[in-house]
Amino acid sequence: MAKLPEKKVRIDAVDALRGFAIMGIMLLHSIEHFNFYVFPDKNTQPDWLNNLDEGVWDTLFFIFGGKGYAIFAVLFGFTFSLMFAKQQNLGKDFGYRFLWRMVLLAGFAFINGLFFPGEVLLMYSIVGIILFLVRKWSEKALLFTSLFFLLQPIEWIHYFIYLFDNEYMVPQTQMSSYWGFIKKGQLSDSFFELIKNNTLYGHKVALLWAYGVGRLLQTAGFFVLGYWLGKKNYFRDSVKSRMFWKKTLTLSILAFIPLFMIEVNMKANITEKIYKDTLVKAIDMYGNLAFTFILISVFLLLYKTTIFKKSTNGLRHCGKMSLTAYVFQSIVGSYVFYEYGLGLGPSLGHTKSFLLGILLFVIQVYIYKYWLKTFKQGPLEKLWHKLTWLKTK
Repeated sequence: MAKLPEKKVRIDAVDALRGFAIMGIMLLHSIEHFNFYVFPDKNTQPDWLNNLDEGVWDTLFFIFGGKGYAIFAVLFGFTFSLMFAKQQNLGKDFGYRFLWRMVLLAGFAFINGLFFPGEVLLMYSIVGIILFLVRKWSEKALLFTSLFFLLQPIEWIHYFIYLFDNEYMVPQTQMSSYWGFIKKGQLSDSFFELIKNNTLYGHKVALLWAYGVGRLLQTAGFFVLGYWLGKKNYFRDSVKSRMFWKKTLTLSILAFIPLFMIEVNMKANITEKIYKDTLVKAIDMYGNLAFTFILISVFLLLYKTTIFKKSTNGLRHCGKMSLTAYVFQSIVGSYVFYEYGLGLGPSLGHTKSFLLGILLFVIQVYIYKYWLKTFKQGPLEKLWHKLTWLKTK
């Protein structure tokens, strides 16, 4: 394995890419009203605005739906590769310290979940255990493991069971009652009611939903793949890495186009629920995987150009403070859209919410920019670092 320098050197392209993922998550959450699915009556809006709302929704989900979090997950695995390699160079095993780090991440998830019931940090802290298990594996074993998880094995298991038992139906997660309690908290003007219901039911819903749509194992695949990419040094600028991302871009485009066409055709013509819960779901996740790497490849290749690098400079500040940014946007988003705060959710359609999301994100970028002029890390990053490296007797 290549030795990394002991001095910590940030990779600007990775920070900017992480900021890009945070931006995508912020914009999607904004048009969803941070899982507060209450929107204006279409009859109160002109047709042109309803059509624009629909276009904004479809476009943002096409670009970022299932991809923003995926980029974030790949970079989570990449960060692990850096931390593990640094400790390995010092003759230490980072694995057990990483497990403690995941316990701390679960604590941040609890705080984030007070405000936003769709947060992913708890899932990351649980699924992150896979990195502990594979930390000493060979590069080839890591690649095959990531591909196994990314193939959506649960969906295929359900499908093969159906082939032998045509009465079989995929078990459904019972989330409707949980959503009812969460919605009650979002509609309440009591902050205590919100955090109580989010705490009791939000994490359950988030984990059940992630399992139901196939994200649990996919996230494990992205974590391991990010670790593999880090070990291969593909995020560091070099002739080898540029060639890798060009090939990845080509293969991703060639994979995405037929996958997208197959998915559209299947959704239009398949009515049987068993196929929607297995084959269609798997194809959808494969398409998201391919498009995710189109986004990553294009971003990293364009980042070599001066114009693109300068135009995305603000994303770099956000990427350096990604944990703080993710939690902060949950706090701001809940206050803006839920009834305990400004309560704008019911009065804003997708277009207005999208524009508001852009404004809120830009404000955040400037906050992070000025914070980093004084401090090296965001407040939550600093706390996470300090607690990670607590001295033990």
